Amino acid sequence: MQPLIEIQTIPIEIQMKVANARLEYARGTANLEISRDKGGLQIRSQPIQVKIDTFEARNSIVPTTMRSIEQSARTGRQAAYEATASISREGRMMMEATVDGQVIPNLARQAVLERPADLNLQFLPSTGPEISWSGGELSVRYEMDKLNFDWRMEQMQFTFVPGDIEFTMTQRPDVVIKYVGGPLYVPPSSDPNYEPVDVKA
Repeated sequence: MQPLIEIQTIPIEIQMKVANARLEYARGTANLEISRDKGGLQIRSQPIQVKIDTFEARNSIVPTTMRSIEQSARTGRQAAYEATASISREGRMMMEATVDGQVIPNLARQAVLERPADLNLQFLPSTGPEISWSGGELSVRYEMDKLNFDWRMEQMQFTFVPGDIEFTMTQRPDVVIKYVGGPLYVPPSSDPNYEPVDVKA
């Protein structure tokens, strides 16, 4: 005899979605400023310097008052020395002279021989100028242009997104009872396929 009832169990179905925690960055803006410092070429030139000192040369032609007094004093002192020496020498000769001697002619001859003719000739100026110099100087300075980059960024902002777990029931649990047998007739003799039971057997 076949079973008349079929029982079917439908289990529950649950779908789980998990979202991990994350850190979101809110993108900021950045500004860039570029500035330029100009260089340049600098040339500094100092020519040679020549110094000519003509003080002594001018004094040899037209001496200053102080120099003239100094030269006169020196010349006078020298003349006094020479005169003193000459007078002392001539006085000695006079003291040693005899009556028949030739003292006066000898003194005259000596005076002529010791004092040569003075033509008073000289080269002017007698002293040349003093010349000095300092070397020249040349300096070259070149500086390239400079670019300055200034980055300005806003403060970075982060947002924390917590994790999430989501449960979704896609199918409810259920029990299905199904009758798989044929129809039941009451009384049984109403069944078209009814066969009476043989009680004699």
